Amino acid sequence: MQLGIVGLGRMGGNIARRLMLNGHTTVVYDRDETSRTTLANEGSTPAHDLASLVAALEKPRAVWVMLPAGAPTEDTINELASLLDADDVIIDGGNTFYKDDVRRSLALKDKNLHYVDVGTSGGVWGLERGYCMMIGGETDVVTRLDPIFKTLAPGIGDIPRTKDRSKDADPRAEHGYIHAGPPGAGHFVKMIHNGIEYGMMQAFAEGFDILKTKNSDNLPAEQRFDLNLGDIAEVWRRGSVVSSWLLDLTADALAADPQLNAYSGSVADSGEGRWTIEAAMEQAVPVPVLSTSLFARFRSRQQSTYGDKMLSAMRFGFGGHKEPK
Repeated sequence: MQLGIVGLGRMGGNIARRLMLNGHTTVVYDRDETSRTTLANEGSTPAHDLASLVAALEKPRAVWVMLPAGAPTEDTINELASLLDADDVIIDGGNTFYKDDVRRSLALKDKNLHYVDVGTSGGVWGLERGYCMMIGGETDVVTRLDPIFKTLAPGIGDIPRTKDRSKDADPRAEHGYIHAGPPGAGHFVKMIHNGIEYGMMQAFAEGFDILKTKNSDNLPAEQRFDLNLGDIAEVWRRGSVVSSWLLDLTADALAADPQLNAYSGSVADSGEGRWTIEAAMEQAVPVPVLSTSLFARFRSRQQSTYGDKMLSAMRFGFGGHKEPK
């Protein structure tokens, strides 16, 4: 299948690569000429602007936008809408606010264009591991694009199947992607995913902070333990109920730099945590853990701890996110 891709950063470029490795063709555009040239050398058809990208695609076209949320995505979608024809599809795979998806889908529908939002998780490891995707859009359009999603998804792999899962359940979920619902539903599910991620990361950060300070001078000498945090992270990875990819990244970071000196502990938030709290308030759902984890990131930019450095290390590990300056 053919796909146009706009935005060749940490994830967009690897999405193109994963597709090409599995027999799909891609037409790519990025403002950075080096990024375009690199993908062209790997088999993509480069475009020097959005108009040339659209012209190079066969109808009905599908264009995946992988840009930062806000103006970069909004402006690009608006320009694409003026270039595409009826029955073409615009896919937003970034971290867009779901209410913007709902608004865009209605506006594009008036032009007989389709809109699909794809909450995409996988970060810099997606080329190798695949991308977990939460998809919003019209059923027939999502079905049309299934060859793309199936290729990008991790696949069933060697993960044990869930006991007693209904035979009538959507088989796509076991392969790492779902059609969550109408436009906006994909990014809404991804938003909550990222809110939960904040809480899980904060729990690890606080726990390791306690372990780190167990050798503090504030404690009686007989109660001080000089603990090896790298070994603790490693043993927890092996059969513990808290084993996870986040713990894997924690172990990697501690093995490379036990004191995490490469990080200041000033932890950014990319928006989804705030949006999750807003949704909780709208729906009157109490979320003390998720809200506290967001506020902890705000505090880290004023006074950071060892645990905050661990948050930064995890964010860099899964997404290549760098600390704010």
